Amino acid sequence: MAEALVLQVEKDNIVTLTLNRAEARNALNRPLLEELHRILVTLAPRRDLRAVILTGAGDKAFCAGADLRERLNMTDADVRAFVPLIRGTITDVERVGCPVIAALNGVAFGGGMEMALACDIRIAAQGAVMGLTETSLAIIPGAGGTQRLPRVVGLARAKELIYTARHLTADEALAWGIVNRVVPREQLMDAAHQMAAAIAKNGPIAVQQAKYAMDMGYGMPIDAGLAVEWKCYEQVLHTKDRVEGLRAFNEKRPPVYRGE
Repeated sequence: MAEALVLQVEKDNIVTLTLNRAEARNALNRPLLEELHRILVTLAPRRDLRAVILTGAGDKAFCAGADLRERLNMTDADVRAFVPLIRGTITDVERVGCPVIAALNGVAFGGGMEMALACDIRIAAQGAVMGLTETSLAIIPGAGGTQRLPRVVGLARAKELIYTARHLTADEALAWGIVNRVVPREQLMDAAHQMAAAIAKNGPIAVQQAKYAMDMGYGMPIDAGLAVEWKCYEQVLHTKDRVEGLRAFNEKRPPVYRGE
């Protein structure tokens, strides 16, 4: 039996997904995308999950983007049909209900960078390199890069990166606000799991609603964003977890949240 193209491990309500094509720098071919889509669709509605960690196999690449060897054999019609699969799968990453952490273990170019941008938090290993490199191939980012990157770094910097197809080091990405942390390579997965554990300690419904409020409200006029925030607050107002948080504070003990 062929080895899975996406490895899935779950422990303590935290799922780790590993793109498993190390020999191809975890490039996005159709079988990998279809497998990742199937997994993400099952994860998206789960309210018991605290966090998802997304990383790549091996020590060279998080994801090198679309598989250009596969692309060489595609007609224009094939490409037209394929790009929505990449875009849709990356949107699936963004739509997972709990926070998604990208652990960037190596290069993240093109679609790989777009996938990282769809995550909530990005932690990079020292030596990782990233960029939206599509214009160097006479195309443009087609899986959300032109929309998500400006929301992270601002329009002017996004234009510079996309127009020039510039590669950023992990430290440059940190300075530009693209990644949240840079850690030694051997500490990457520990750092990602520590981040996931820090999230998991908090009320899961509250974290999920906070994510929804920020994702939906960002870019809206402030009044519309505040309306979204209030609707999300109403979702936590009558939960058992909210009562547990108050009791735990009063009793000077750690809260035990159950997602109820």
